[in-house]
Amino acid sequence: MQNKVTTKNIVKVIGADVSEQSDLLVVEEPLEIRLGYGKTTNRLQKSLAVTMRTPGNDEELAVGFLYSENLISHKDDVINVKPCVDKKTGELLENVVRVELSPTLVVDIKKLSRNFYTTSSCGVCGKTSLELVEQTCSLEIPKSFTVSQELIKSLPEKLNSDQLIFGRTGGLHATAIFNKTGDLEMVREDVGRHNAFDKVVGHLFLKEELPLFYKIALVSGRTSFELLQKAAMAGLPILCSIGAPSSLAVKLAEEFNITLIGFLSQNNFNIYTYPERVIL
Repeated sequence: MQNKVTTKNIVKVIGADVSEQSDLLVVEEPLEIRLGYGKTTNRLQKSLAVTMRTPGNDEELAVGFLYSENLISHKDDVINVKPCVDKKTGELLENVVRVELSPTLVVDIKKLSRNFYTTSSCGVCGKTSLELVEQTCSLEIPKSFTVSQELIKSLPEKLNSDQLIFGRTGGLHATAIFNKTGDLEMVREDVGRHNAFDKVVGHLFLKEELPLFYKIALVSGRTSFELLQKAAMAGLPILCSIGAPSSLAVKLAEEFNITLIGFLSQNNFNIYTYPERVIL
């Protein structure tokens, strides 16, 4: 599982029974995302962000993060993504990746310094957050895409069957992408729900399969403003969640024509915005 899980000896208490057992834990480690940019004759580097994530699919995570933050828009903007190397020893640096951007891509350093506003603890007010997303997201998500309620109800079980590490640790979030007939196309897991979403977006960006105008996404936790921002940038018409949405997430879904579904199970779900996409 590529260092996604580790073991820890624990004391387990079940009623009056006490025993020592080995338990599986999901791995959480920092990932530093660096940029290489500028003209071929004068390449520059900037440390852009550090995120706590589960190791694996780091290149997808870095690219998805850049796309979601509107720093790249086409595959040609990215030359390559690779782990950084220690200049003195020549060894790979753990938990550091560098995204080499095209020499023709104009990088606004001032924009980078104020671009990251979307975490739930950022302190940015709702009105300002919505205005910032409006400035960066220009996609018009089509309203014609519809699915049946039976298809929506079938999604959680399909995700559960594919969440291998979650089933062993209980400690990961997942983002899954389904097509219009309800087929599961891909899943990414991570200790951070936003990282799982970025890994999906990064994978599809590199395959040049964005925007996702006729796809459905399902996330395993609650839906925050940050996830809705990423869904809007990816062009998703329907975003489903096992948990609840925040008030600002609902506002953003209304603003960008996204059908937002919460508390999804095999029998029930709530539609918070644009219910006309679901045939009831």
